[in-house]
Amino acid sequence: MRHLAIIPARSGSKGLKDKNIKMLNNKPMMAYTIEAALGAGIFDGVHVSTDSQEYAEIAKAYGADMPFLRSEALATDGAGTWDVVSWTLEAYRRQGREFGLVTLLQPTSPLREADDIQAAYKIFMEKNADAVVSVCEMEHSPLWSNTLPEDGNMDGFLRQIQGKGQQRQGLPSYYRINGAIYMVKASLLKDEPLNLYGKHTYAYIMPKERSADIDDEYDFTVAEVMMTRRGFV
Repeated sequence: MRHLAIIPARSGSKGLKDKNIKMLNNKPMMAYTIEAALGAGIFDGVHVSTDSQEYAEIAKAYGADMPFLRSEALATDGAGTWDVVSWTLEAYRRQGREFGLVTLLQPTSPLREADDIQAAYKIFMEKNADAVVSVCEMEHSPLWSNTLPEDGNMDGFLRQIQGKGQQRQGLPSYYRINGAIYMVKASLLKDEPLNLYGKHTYAYIMPKERSADIDDEYDFTVAEVMMTRRGFV
């Protein structure tokens, strides 16, 4: 089964201007994801989906396969990520290159490593999965949270954990999707609506320290610090 990595990198980010190519420890941020994908050694193609010729040239410089730009119709704020993935697979098909497996790698997860991608692929193969999605353990249990009324009264705020003990170590572990890896059979994308989290989808648990998801300047600064500590180059 031929396997394509797609790295979505639309230009014109509003939260953090041009974040996908913003210099992070001397490299454009998306370069880390391209290098991790190439380093994993499991892909028949690594493609950056972008509407920008500038982004495309940067992607090619780091080894990505760039036979086309994303369509203008999918370059808006409202464009769905999986619509982009489906369109990209079809664009490759028209060029005579078909892929049965696709992995979406967000460029906003620059701390993800080639080993993480390989580990997710191992789960995919061992489980004969339809999909594998990366997660990490939550920083704080959701059982310590609740909604608040307008007056801020906290009566019954922790009713969810009454009788279970309130020591942190006594609570079950919760996980969140970290946005770093989505490995999916291409045939699954034909379903309407797409059900990515069915009984044949499995989790790859990533360490929290590699699960940064950069959306704003604060996230970017945290990633810079983490990269410096771990000697990223």
